[in-house]
Amino acid sequence: MAQQAGSLSGQVEQGLAQLAGELPRTMSGFGRMHQAAMADGELPTAIKELIAIAISIATGCSGCIAYHTNHAIAAGATAEQVREAVGVAIVMGGGPATVYGAEALETLRAATS
Repeated sequence: MAQQAGSLSGQVEQGLAQLAGELPRTMSGFGRMHQAAMADGELPTAIKELIAIAISIATGCSGCIAYHTNHAIAAGATAEQVREAVGVAIVMGGGPATVYGAEALETLRAATS
């Protein structure tokens, strides 16, 4: 499953690149918004990525989980911080969030192994 998590992250990145090629104005705007929202500010980028992981789990977006888990690690979040964000998402998302929480932890294992 770790290989699947890494593959999903790559698929998300590839899909975003394809969208940028086919919808350049839309994706340029989205990219600027994403960059501004995730930049260091009062909350560092790593914390913002942890928030994004929790939202991704609660909303059931597998690609988002892979993307933001990898970016959280890259931004300096620790494995324990990711685990805690998963716990918060489970509280907020209930039973279905446990399935997506497991996906996030699998992506974490792939990203840190």
